Amino acid sequence: MIRAALFILSILACSASWAQLTIEITKGRDNPTSIAIVPFGWKGVGAAQEDVAAIVEADLQRTGQFAPVSRDDMLGSPQDSSEVYYRDWRALNVDYLVVGKILPTPEGLVAEYEMFDVYTQRKVLSDRAMGDVKSLRGIAHEVSDKVYEKLTGIRGAFSTRLLYISAIERGSGEFTYRLLVSDVDGANESVVFESDDPLVTPSWAPDGEHIAYVSFETSRAAIFMHNLKTGVRTQLTNYKGLNGAPSWSPDGKQLAMVLSKDGSPDIYVMDIASRKLKRVTRHFAIDTEPSWMPDGKSLIYTSDRGGKPQIYQVTLANGYEERVTFEGDYNARARVVPDGSGIIMVHRNNGNYHIAMLDIERGSIQILTETSLDESPSIAPNGAMLLYATKYQGKGILAAVSLDGGVKFRLPSRFGEVREPAWSPYME
Repeated sequence: MIRAALFILSILACSASWAQLTIEITKGRDNPTSIAIVPFGWKGVGAAQEDVAAIVEADLQRTGQFAPVSRDDMLGSPQDSSEVYYRDWRALNVDYLVVGKILPTPEGLVAEYEMFDVYTQRKVLSDRAMGDVKSLRGIAHEVSDKVYEKLTGIRGAFSTRLLYISAIERGSGEFTYRLLVSDVDGANESVVFESDDPLVTPSWAPDGEHIAYVSFETSRAAIFMHNLKTGVRTQLTNYKGLNGAPSWSPDGKQLAMVLSKDGSPDIYVMDIASRKLKRVTRHFAIDTEPSWMPDGKSLIYTSDRGGKPQIYQVTLANGYEERVTFEGDYNARARVVPDGSGIIMVHRNNGNYHIAMLDIERGSIQILTETSLDESPSIAPNGAMLLYATKYQGKGILAAVSLDGGVKFRLPSRFGEVREPAWSPYME
């Protein structure tokens, strides 16, 4: 596959151990909204295992759109509307104030929280988030989702998850590969699957429960389906030649993939229930990296049939194919934004590989990243941010950028390199 060899070499070259992620904000918006997240009251037994307000604060700050007020500057610690004195927060030039408390229930815990517009002195949000005693981080991310949506009009994606791949050197140039899953802030990281053979191109099903990825454990590349809840793995392909780049259809019933079993690498679609295959492209060139359009009626993919890697689109009903990208001599690994208005891709510019967005209606390309070897873009389900793999200080890390390029942050691992990120759908 195009750039597959490059990826394998890069992951084999890394010296990684447990790939716990951290957050480093590198660029935010001008004039971010000032917001105060007051420490939530705790009514449970003992001490709270997590600081819910701190997690909410970090979530909102990571978007680059909000400037949280330091706790050291707060003039009070209200937990509900009866304890809010607007003058205290106006003195700090706070735009919005979030207060709350966490209470035990027979089922677990509930966070009751409120948000106030300080200058109009109005309550603009009042809600509850529930979970068990071990899911305080999940409760916090749910609060972040609701606050973010209220203030931006865009659904929050803090409760979604990430997939990515790391490798652990065993010695003598041999590695153990790990497929990892975590919260979007890198917390609650766990190993989904571990192998002594390479793992690549993880992909989420729309249900958030199943994933697909490529493993080389059978002596050749093979596509596996994996249920995250049960741990059951199912091998879907093991054809001679290439088996790669699985991509789930919007309804989760089909899986697009690249196979070379009939000659050159082409795009196929598998019906998950019956395992029946339909060949979509037929060309002597390399067709690879399929991705679905939101309506499920067509696929975009990378092909070098014109001499250089470019993005093409094929309509599944009639097989009609057309070229999508024309600017630049390299465009690959395309992913469609949720509303279908743009295509995120790897774009070569002045010899460097960047993440760029093609505006489908206008045909214009906007370069979103500035580092030298950016790849594997994956878009948040709300279309506000995208995740990608890059290099920082000679080390493979994950990074994120808003779709307008205005907000950027890094998620480097603390102990090694990580690659191949995949952002989950909403987990409902």
